[in-house]
Amino acid sequence: MTVAPLSWAELEALTIAQIDPVSGPTNAQAQLRLFGAAESDIRVTLYRDNHAWCPYCQKVWLWLEEKQVPYRVKKVTMFCYGEKERWYKDLVPSGMLPALSLDDRMITESDDILLALEQTFGPLTQGLEDAAVLPLRRLERLLFRAWCAWLCYPTTSSRQEERNRSQFIAVVAKVEQALASTPGPYFLSEFGSADVIFTPYVERMNASLFYYKGYSLREENPRLSDWFDAMESRPTYRGTQSDFHTHVHDLPPQMGGCWENDHPQTRINQLRVDQGPWMGLPDVTYPEPETSRAEALHRVLKHRASIVRVNPADDTAFDTALRCALTYLMIGDLCAPPPGSDFSLRYLRDRISVPRDMSIYAAKRLREALETTAAIAGERQGPAIPKQHRRDQNPAEFAQP
Repeated sequence: MTVAPLSWAELEALTIAQIDPVSGPTNAQAQLRLFGAAESDIRVTLYRDNHAWCPYCQKVWLWLEEKQVPYRVKKVTMFCYGEKERWYKDLVPSGMLPALSLDDRMITESDDILLALEQTFGPLTQGLEDAAVLPLRRLERLLFRAWCAWLCYPTTSSRQEERNRSQFIAVVAKVEQALASTPGPYFLSEFGSADVIFTPYVERMNASLFYYKGYSLREENPRLSDWFDAMESRPTYRGTQSDFHTHVHDLPPQMGGCWENDHPQTRINQLRVDQGPWMGLPDVTYPEPETSRAEALHRVLKHRASIVRVNPADDTAFDTALRCALTYLMIGDLCAPPPGSDFSLRYLRDRISVPRDMSIYAAKRLREALETTAAIAGERQGPAIPKQHRRDQNPAEFAQP
């Protein structure tokens, strides 16, 4: 039995106070981070991508949050999802991201940025050029190359596929050994620069290999599993952390393609990531916050007009379908959406981005609500997610007035 959906006013009454983006926990929506300082004391501006998809931006972002250096954020469009802003090309002719202004000096290349930050504000535990960190930086690059060799090139035979897999696993064994050599879960005796260096691409390896190769990095490697758990204990990392669905669909245009194998587990994993259930995937293990549903509702309400406008369905019908899904999200009551709205609800399901839109558990709950409601209307999937670009996610559509 289904019920009538809540009105927008009734849904708004279910929202709760949200975190302060300036002084609260790490979050993707902030344009200013103070850490108790005065705005006049800020010396740093971070230029990063709108969608929080750029791995090198995440590295600098995480360092700033851990070190609690006050900074401003200016968001820039990556080429794969829209036209890069003219004002940014005037500042950085190459258009590369991230960039950082430190005392009005513009710096590019993420490692150069971190080195400049270390020289100005001190290292995060050990510095990048510390004798203990340098071999770990080389190991991270070795792991990156082995991952790319397996993921980003088509194979012509099962033998070649297995060779690429074996080469990657051999490097992972070295990573496991490095982690095993320390008394705690981090790459050195305590959290520091080495962990920041590994974070962006290990997070993306965990997602992409699960989806394209049927291989679960986090579940099959106990030391890396402990490392992920330790990272998730840090509010700074939670604020920058993405989920499997976001990564596996934003990576192909960035990496020049991601090639799947024909292993049965690969198809099982793909269906799980794309169509659920999303709870229990090895992309997160810390306990779900009680506020996850309310966070998802708040974020939808904030961008409601744009969400409705860009959806391929009729605005009035989708407006009702969306209220049906949000009603299920918040009070658990099933509402029958308008006929044909399965297509439009799954369009939105597939375009929730973590952490750009909301945190990882909020996104899982919203996808769950959208899918449950869509299933009442039918089995049609939304438009395919592009692989050559992601201009279906053009940030200009969501620019705030």
